[in-house]
Formats: sequence, structure tokens, C-alpha cells
Amino acid sequence: MIVLQNMLVLFLIMLVGCYAYKKQMLTDEINKKLSGIIVNIANPAIILSAVVDGDTSSVTGDELVMTVGISLLVYGVLLLIAEIIPRLLRVDKEDYGMYQAMTVFSNMGYMGFPVILSVYGSTALLYASIFLIPFNILLYTYGVFVINKGEKMKLKAFFNNGVLACLVMIILFLSKITVPQVLSDTIVTIGEMTVPISMMIIGSSLAKIKLKELFLDYKLLIFSGIRLFILPVAGIFLMKQFCRHEIILGVTLVVLATPVGSLTVMMAQEYGGNDLLASRGVTLTTLLSVVMIPIVFAVTGL
Repeated sequence: MIVLQNMLVLFLIMLVGCYAYKKQMLTDEINKKLSGIIVNIANPAIILSAVVDGDTSSVTGDELVMTVGISLLVYGVLLLIAEIIPRLLRVDKEDYGMYQAMTVFSNMGYMGFPVILSVYGSTALLYASIFLIPFNILLYTYGVFVINKGEKMKLKAFFNNGVLACLVMIILFLSKITVPQVLSDTIVTIGEMTVPISMMIIGSSLAKIKLKELFLDYKLLIFSGIRLFILPVAGIFLMKQFCRHEIILGVTLVVLATPVGSLTVMMAQEYGGNDLLASRGVTLTTLLSVVMIPIVFAVTGL
């Protein structure tokens, strides 16, 4: 039920964005500026809120080391798979980077965390927050590179607010520094802008296409099947060979099974990628995940 509720919220916000675009309250120029705010201000605030607004002290010792190791392993494998999928699907060369980004980056924040909370409880969120570290570092380095197709990239492009937020997050996490409440509340409040604004921008992008076109794009459909079923099922099957920790397995499953992250659209608009393809990928995988996530949980036995 929690998955269905979150899907409904996402789509209602997207419909608002679609309406706003049709009424010219949102335009391509406005969307690009809003994307800049999300990528450079709001999402970095979410990264920081993972440590300034929660107690991470209960994740210690062997479990911490195991979770860090598994998170690095998961994203390392995803990076390899991201090199294969575009070639396997024979997508247009200019769309390689977008498919790579859609393979690696899931909607683990807005959709994944509520699922984890409902299934495994609040303690599991501490393990999930560890996955955010490599996720966000990759988003603002690897993501920027592939979405921009590696063209005209300067080294300073990788020293952005997202990377800075990740570094501060790691320092706060390791040092256990307590952030003043007023600063913590400010960071959390700014971060809360990410979901509604990003989903409205996606909705405005979808105003340019017909919904039925999503289900006529066979390459995107095949990609969705790989992304939502094959990757999480195969990943958990392999992990069970060396990990028996149910919560860590469950968190990993959610990370792998949630649909394409909405931030891929924001990054595409900010760094000159195919934001229309990203919008279609987010929408289609989000629709299909309503059915696929329960199936994946049943198949993997978690």
C-alpha cells in the first residue's frame, strides 16, 4: 500500500506540472532554471539532511563495514552493467549516456526510503543512508560526465555543490558532529523542495509527448524489464551467497528495484542531456514498478 500511495502522489504532482506547462506557467526556460536550483541547492541539502536530521550512531562495527562494502560493490557492478545495456539495446549513440545514468541512478530517496521504512522499520533507514554516499558522489561525477557525453567537460565541473555536500556528509557522519537545530531545520526544509519541483518538471516534459508512446518504445520497455526485474533478482541471488543479514539484503533490493530516479531529468536539463528520454524513462519505470516491486520481493523471498 505504501508503494501505491507514493506512486499516486508522484503522478498527481506530475499532472500538476503538465497542467502548468500547458498553461505556460512553466516553460522550457523556467524548467532549466528550476533544474539548476534542484541540482545545485535542494538535492545537496537532501544529501546533508541524511546526517543532520537523524541518529546514525546505532550503525557501528561489522555491520557498518559490511554495508559500506556492499554499497560500493553494488554501484561498481551497476557501472559495469551501464556499459553493457546501451550496446545490448543498440540505442542511438547520443542516448548512451542517458541510458547509463538511468541504469545506475534509482529513485531510492522518495520511493525507496518509505518502502524500507514500512517493511523493515526505522533502523533500516540508517543502512539505506550509507548507500546515499556512493550514489550522490557518482551522481555529481559519473552522472555529469555521461549525461554531458564527456564533451567540453572541465575539471572544475566535478567540483560542484553535490560533491561538496557529499564530502561534508562523510565528515559529519564520521565525526558525529551535532549540527545546531536551526541549521538542521533549514537544510531539511530546503531539501524538501526536491521532490515536488522535480516531479512538476518531469510532468511538464511529458506534456510534449503522448502517454501511449511510452509503451510503443520497445527499447525502453526492454530496459525497464532489465532495470526493474532482472537486476534486482539477480543481484539479491548473488548477494545471498555471502550475506545473510536480512535488513542489508532488503535495503539493497530496494535500491536495485526502485524506478529510474527523477534527478536524471534535472541533471539532463542542467548538463545538456536528453531530458525527454529521461522523463519517459522515469514515468515508464515508475508505472511498472507498482507491479514489479511486490513481484521482486516475492521472488527473492525478502
